[in-house]
Order: sequence, then structure tokens, then C-alpha cells
Amino acid sequence: QVTLVESGGGLVQAGGSLRLSCTLSGRAFSGYAIAWFRQAPGKEREFVAGISRAGVSESYAESLKGRLTISKDSRSNTVYLQMNSLKPEDTAVYYCAARFSTVSTRFNDYNGWGQGTQVTVSS
Repeated sequence: QVTLVESGGGLVQAGGSLRLSCTLSGRAFSGYAIAWFRQAPGKEREFVAGISRAGVSESYAESLKGRLTISKDSRSNTVYLQMNSLKPEDTAVYYCAARFSTVSTRFNDYNGWGQGTQVTVSS
């Protein structure tokens, strides 16, 4: 059983930055691809970014490229999502997810989820 815990969400003004953290425990960190998804009220959960098991391959939602950076620290079993130039439409609950395989953009492919962290961007 893999456990993921997110942190780093909060309230920020448009144009600001946040760094989200996702710490994994319970299994070998190197065996999992980790992804971030987000879900706004009334909308479906959508893929934001993902990083491969080895941490050498990154994937981003096309609409968010250029504003996000995903990274992995194997010493602390933590994946980070740096978000810059935030917009009000980025407001959502952000979830990290683990998959014992390659990165997928489909949330149904993941079997480990964190509890989510709220990001609110004010205009």
C-alpha cells in the first residue's frame, strides 16, 4: 500500500507562484511514476504534470506548459510541482497520484492518491 501526502497549497494572487510537495511512503519510491492532477468545482479531474520512475522524463498538460516544473527528490521520497504565473483558472484541489508503471494522463490508471491540497488564485 502506497501513501501519498500533499502540501504547499494556499491562497495566492494572480501572477504569483506556489510549490506543491508530494511525499510517498510505504513502497520503493523509485518504482513509481508520480503525477499531479487537479479538480475544480463542477469539473472533471485533469492531468497537470507527471514524472517518470527514474525522474528523467517529464510530461505536462499542453495548456500549462511553460508555467510548471515537476521534479523529484529521491532522498526525501518527494515530488515537487513548481507553479508560476498563476491564474484564477488554476484554482482547484491538486492531487498527486502514484502508478507502478509509466506516466499516464488518465486518472483511472493510478492506484495511489493523496488527500489533495487546495490552491486558490485571486484576481
